[in-house]
Order: sequence, then structure tokens, then C-alpha cells
Amino acid sequence: MTPRYLIEFNSSELPHRFTDVLIIGSGVAGLRAALEAGRHSQVIVITKDELKETNTDRAQGGIAAAVAPDDSVDQHAADTLTVGRGLCEPHAVRFVVEQAPGFIAELAEWGAQFDREDDRFALAREGGHSCHRVVHAHGDSTGAEIERVLIDRVRQCPAVSRVEHTFVVDLLTCDHTCLGAVTWSQAHGLTLIWANAVVLATGGAGQVFRETTNPPIATGDGLAMAYRAGCRLRDLEFVQFHPTTLYVAGAARVLISEAARGEGGILLNKLGERFMGQYSDMKELAPRDVVSRAILAEMKRTGDTNVYLDLTHVDPARLAARFPRIKDLCMLFDIDISEDLIPVCPSAHYLIGGVATDLQGRTNIQQLYACGETASSGLHGANRMGSNSLLEGLALGKSTGATAGTHAAGRGSPSLHKIQVPAREPASGTIDLDDLRNSLRSSMWRDAGIVRNAQQLDRARKSIAFWSGYALVRQFDGPRGWRTQNMLTVADLMTRTALEREESRGVHYRSDFPETDQVAQHSICTRTDD
Repeated sequence: MTPRYLIEFNSSELPHRFTDVLIIGSGVAGLRAALEAGRHSQVIVITKDELKETNTDRAQGGIAAAVAPDDSVDQHAADTLTVGRGLCEPHAVRFVVEQAPGFIAELAEWGAQFDREDDRFALAREGGHSCHRVVHAHGDSTGAEIERVLIDRVRQCPAVSRVEHTFVVDLLTCDHTCLGAVTWSQAHGLTLIWANAVVLATGGAGQVFRETTNPPIATGDGLAMAYRAGCRLRDLEFVQFHPTTLYVAGAARVLISEAARGEGGILLNKLGERFMGQYSDMKELAPRDVVSRAILAEMKRTGDTNVYLDLTHVDPARLAARFPRIKDLCMLFDIDISEDLIPVCPSAHYLIGGVATDLQGRTNIQQLYACGETASSGLHGANRMGSNSLLEGLALGKSTGATAGTHAAGRGSPSLHKIQVPAREPASGTIDLDDLRNSLRSSMWRDAGIVRNAQQLDRARKSIAFWSGYALVRQFDGPRGWRTQNMLTVADLMTRTALEREESRGVHYRSDFPETDQVAQHSICTRTDD
């Protein structure tokens, strides 16, 4: 049912562009990869919106790093492994967390304004961490500060070109080797970009769910195009739901940083009862999957649509300094976080699974690499520990960029292959794409969300198969249609692997299989010719 390419094209009839390394995506992983690859090769960074329109720019919490006197790399690694519930790759965990202090120093040298207390970094604590180790900037705008610094560095790098407002439709492949990508823009239409190495850094797929903290661009395009190209995708059933996002009619589902609970915030149900102690000894600082399920249970028990985060007992000056972004956001809805309870509920936040890679970003397709949220590097396992994602983007972005850049260097102009994709039969009638996406997102939220069971997952899969039956066979002529097809593809893979994993582990919770298997195994999806 899944076509190899979404559109018909003849490579002999389209305009071409050439580069050593093509990086798709401009978040922390993509930009860090570009800086490293640019030391060896000519690089193009392509993004479907502006450079800074990424999940990275919206990341509030910070970067986890063992920089405190009472912390250690060993403890950081141990906490990560504990939260990952048996699916972390220990060598990947060690590879990433060992580099954390160095990346903090590097970013500070490049101009990142991290918050400080006297001569030390100010550190926060989040769920799953055994101590305060989260370095942050401007209170709750760490991602935006890192994005700013990396964009500045990229703009200063003569080897890196930027292409904005351009949609990547598909990866070009021949003989199990990636040769570049098919791109589209309003200004230039279809263009083929040929490269000696391609890096996917396209972020996650939160928009597959009705409730999400992710921006509109997070539609899983990189995952879907990698799947169509024959990549191995791993552990797509593991989707992390952030426990606390602002729940106000008319407000975007913006997350209320986990650091707010680290500063003493407590969760109350509509009866005013503090409930987390009934679900975990760690209370509000339990791992995110535990807190999300607890909130869901309390909402069901009390018949309410949300719970409340209480920060009213925290020093108001501390709140204003630590969470200026959250404070301003809530004030738009007449909520004073120093005096009022904040209505919150869980939302889809982070895709833990992704394109299977090694620690240099290599995939099973030659010359195709992946890093960041798009990739499954082995760091997160079955549950991502808070503030490890920006760190992963830096560490794996750097190693991936170095590997792709050195591979592409000195290989000469990329090979141009003749690729011709025939037209598919046009389908009759029209599709209301907005209605289809809304139906898909509602189905995924209802039946493949925080708590799952076989009946719900099977219902979601049947709906997705029905919609795919008439949507994937069509050829669309713009991003609205292509994004919808990508969302259908990713949703199908998520529900398939969630149905096959008959256990509960980390963020994947099956009410019909509540126990965790003794043997931890990865799930793998690979496209076969239909």
C-alpha cells in the first residue's frame, strides 16, 4: 500500500543542485551536524520553514550534564539507564553523557547565556534525575538560546548554505544507496538535490496526536520518507507524553516545564488533593510516563478534563526569574502562576523511537545518516529522561556530521542517476485533507495514547488502513497532501508496533498486558515492496 515515491518525476526533466552533504532539518541535531560536516565538506541545510522553527526552539527545560560537585558521569548514566527500563544501549548512554560537560563549555564559549548562581551554573532537577543537573538559560528558554547560538555559528560558516521554506518530498535511492532528495518550494517547484551524504534531522511526529506540544511542522516526514526508502525504523511504539501542558480552551498545548515541579510545584486534582504520592515514592519527580498515567487516572476518577499544577507556595520572585516564558504565557489567560492554579493535562511530546542508527548516525542505507529525535540511537530506551534530548542532539549531531562530512569529502561531484517514477492512476473525487488529519489525530489520541489495549489499537489500525486505502494511492501536488500521507504512514507503524509489543515498558503501557517482560527487545519496521 505504501508507494516508494509520493510523486511521479523524471530526473532528466527536473532542475538539479549538487552538494557534498545535505542535512534535512535545522534543530539542534541538524545544526550541530552542519557545523561539524562543514569542517570537511560543502553542506546544504534544508528546512521546510524558517531555520528556527523547530522543536529545539520551544524546549524549555535545559541540558542534563554532570557539572555539579556532588554529581558524576556515572550517576548520570545510571539514572538514564534506570529510566530507560532495559532498552537503553549502555555504550550509547556512556558515549552521550560523557560529553555533556564539554558541550556546556563549548556552547558557553560560543556565547550561550546559561543561568548562573555566583560563579557556578544554576542547576534544576527533573523527573528521573537523582540530583540537580539540568543547565538552563533565561529561566525556561534553553532551547531558544541554543538554537540562537547554533544559527549564528552556521551563518558564519562559509561551507554551509541554508535553504528555507522548502519541503523534502522523498529521498533518492539506487542500489540501497542514498543519492539525495526530491524537494519542492513555492518559488521553484520540484528540484533534485544530489549529495554524497544525506543526514535526516527532521524531528519527531507529535502532530500525529490530537494533543501535542509539538509545532505544526512535526508531522513525521523524515520517518516516513526513510521508511519508503527502505530504512530500518526502531521502537516507534515508544512515544513520550509530557505530563503537564497548559489546558485552556483556545490556548496552544504549550508545555509547563518539568522544572516547575523540580522547583517545588505539586499536582492537585479538582478536589484539591495532592495525589502523586499514591502512584510513586518520587511523587511529582517520578519519570514522565508514571506522572502522565497518574494524571490520566485522576482525571478519570474525578471526572475532570485536567488536573492542576500548584506553584503558589513558591517565592514569586523565584518564579518570575525561573519561568518568565511560562509566566507570560499564563498571564495571557489571566492566570497568575504565583497566585492561581495552572490547569494542565498530558500531551504527546517526544518520539523515542526512530530511524535505527549507530553512534555515528549511520543507517542501513548507504550514505544516509540520521540524528536527533528522528533517530533511535540507543540513548533513551523505553523512556527518555528529561533534558537528555538536547544533549543527544549535540552529541549525535556532532558525531553524525563528522562521519557524513568525512565520507563526502574528496569524492567529487555527486553521481547523477536517471530515476523515473511513473504516474499513478488518478483517483476520482476529492479529499478534505483537514478533516482526514483531524480524524487521524483524534483516533491516535483516543486509541493509541497514554494507556493502550489490543481492542483500541486494532480499532485505530483499521481506521488508518481504511483512510490509507484511498489517501496513499493518490498523487498530491503540494505539502498539505504529502504531510497527510506521511502522518498516515507513521501512525500505521506506531499502532502496528504498539499492538505487537504485548507488555508494558516505559512509556508504552498496555492495560491488557500490564507486566514487563523479563527480556527487553527492540521492535523493527522495514518496508517491503507491496
